[in-house]
Amino acid sequence: MSQNVVDLGHGISLIDLYDMGFENRTGCYVFREERVVLETGPSPSIPHLLDGLKTLNIAPESIRYIIVTHIHLDHSGGAGRLLTHCPNAQVVVHPRGARHLIDPSRLIASAKVVYGEKFDQFFHPIVPVPEDRILTRSDGDTLTIGPERTLQFLDTPGHALHHFSVYDPVSNGIFSGDTAGIRYNQLEEEGIPFFLPTTSPNQFDPEAMRASIERFRAMHIDRLYFGHYGMTTLVDEAFRQVTHWLDRFVALGQQFVAQHDVSMENIAKQTFALANQLMQAVRDHLTAQGVAANHRVYDILTLDSQVDAMGILDYLLKTAAKS
Repeated sequence: MSQNVVDLGHGISLIDLYDMGFENRTGCYVFREERVVLETGPSPSIPHLLDGLKTLNIAPESIRYIIVTHIHLDHSGGAGRLLTHCPNAQVVVHPRGARHLIDPSRLIASAKVVYGEKFDQFFHPIVPVPEDRILTRSDGDTLTIGPERTLQFLDTPGHALHHFSVYDPVSNGIFSGDTAGIRYNQLEEEGIPFFLPTTSPNQFDPEAMRASIERFRAMHIDRLYFGHYGMTTLVDEAFRQVTHWLDRFVALGQQFVAQHDVSMENIAKQTFALANQLMQAVRDHLTAQGVAANHRVYDILTLDSQVDAMGILDYLLKTAAKS
């Protein structure tokens, strides 16, 4: 197989989308027999996705469903562009996300606030999805994609309100999008399983995230498929680490807000300062495990810490405004 395609068993392959220029950052899952793809990544990743389908000998015209766990552009931004290559496909999305795929203007504006001048490099172009090619799925709904495979959709807020996760009974696994955090594959290759929550704005809710993870835990799954990145069978360890760091990140954010004058007007400046604190906590942890200071994982962690800090501050400011 091509270097960017991995066979995960159970008729599922993983295509590396080289999101933001990083290897093993964002993945697209392909149910091979059923001609279904799950997650598209951002628009610049679509050529990599198409190359992966070619490696799998799957014609884009044969794709039936394109499933996106949520509408953040690193997961759904390429859906409209991919549809132009997949004339027989429908996009499956959470009901709260459908209108934003049809008219992505608010998605674009929100992403520009987070990513600034790098928006075009990371996400352009955003192609709207025609309304008649959208299929919504709510909590408990199913989608039969083959004679012996029926997927179930779970409403799993915490990372976003427009987020569902997908249970696959064949592999007894859940495609968790961003709800159960990020798997840093770069470290697992060295024997260090490492998972962090992703707390990006503007619908991050730690209580909802914990509840969604507990729902996963109660299902006694064997496999967890991450949007970022890949699959793990270390399910309990992943949940343990993500909930531990979720509590740690929120606590650091609360301490930061108590010590600084944080407002929506200066959130960009304060995001940078909090991100440094989150990053230092992670660095201290990884250094204690023998990870070199110049390890390539820090390139991704630095970017993630900025987005995480912004989401935490956004959440804390909104919570304070309600009280």
